[in-house]
Amino acid sequence: MAESFPTSLPYRRASEGYHTFRIPAAVATRAGTVLAFAEGRRGSAGDSGHIDLVLKRSEDGGRTWGPLQVVATEPDGGTAGNPAPVVLSDGRILLVHVRQGPGATEEKIRRGQVPAAAGRRVFTQVSEDDGVTWTTPREITDQVKKPEWRWYATTPGHAIELREGPYAGRVVVPANHSLPPAGGDDGTEGAYNGGHALLSDDGGRTWRIGYVDDNPDGYVNVNETTAAELPGGRLYLNTRTDSTAPGTRADACSADGGQTLELPFRPQAGLVGPVVEGSLLWCEPPGVLLFSGPAAPDARALMTVRASFDHGVTWRVAHTVSGLPAAYSDLVRLDAGTVGLLFETGDFGPYESIAFRRIPLAGLALG
Repeated sequence: MAESFPTSLPYRRASEGYHTFRIPAAVATRAGTVLAFAEGRRGSAGDSGHIDLVLKRSEDGGRTWGPLQVVATEPDGGTAGNPAPVVLSDGRILLVHVRQGPGATEEKIRRGQVPAAAGRRVFTQVSEDDGVTWTTPREITDQVKKPEWRWYATTPGHAIELREGPYAGRVVVPANHSLPPAGGDDGTEGAYNGGHALLSDDGGRTWRIGYVDDNPDGYVNVNETTAAELPGGRLYLNTRTDSTAPGTRADACSADGGQTLELPFRPQAGLVGPVVEGSLLWCEPPGVLLFSGPAAPDARALMTVRASFDHGVTWRVAHTVSGLPAAYSDLVRLDAGTVGLLFETGDFGPYESIAFRRIPLAGLALG
């Protein structure tokens, strides 16, 4: 690793009582503490089973990390995950996440074989002491999930609070869901994927559903989605899609704080990469939209930060992290001159560790 881009490893596979750590999400608090969330998967690297939502804190900008904290756990060995944290304007840290019961898997949920009480449910927690302690999880499923939706996931990655324009103060959490199947389908088909947003105008106390994009036409299948606020309060959204549309990414914009989309999600073939989650971050200054994700066209590898100077219309490489295997990631602004990247990577597979890299803005190829 280049000395100008210091990299630490807050999470390593087969350590601290967990088989694998996955699904990174990062925020920086008003005190400058970096909070690195992840799923701690106890029994295997799989997406279901006993999974805790865990956290490590760094008080030196991501160079070193404190002890592991379990923030949320599902009783009887179920799953708590998909962390979507956001630092609110009053300094509180709001965390949205999802849960499912023991024995529930994505396939069973999408097939309609899991009762609602054990299926995907949505919770919030709050910290008022810089991430040291957290409130008891509060369920908000009835406010943000339609009864017919089956699979459900928040982001993953950080959520946002709008800072400008008429919707300033609104919390926006991109999310995705699946629809019941039609005809002879069983619900596991990608055509039944859809996207939506969770919105709160009172700091996370009450919630409602914003935009919904879930036309099951098999062209763009909205899945894991990330968001960034552009100047003036306009919202830019970018999603993973596995469909007949060109490429593996699609994007959309909202002019009303995530309540509706200006147009449905359309293909964004300029972001070449595998089918995988990605992260967005608006940096002002210098006035650039950043996207992180693997850049290998057909493999989870080659973690790369790309930059757009036209609000997501076109993209170019700004920083190549490495050519190693890599998968999910999250971007965070650390200070005026530095961004951080929390990302899954390893020497021989993308899920060996979750690393954190400090990237000076001056080191990005933005010229």
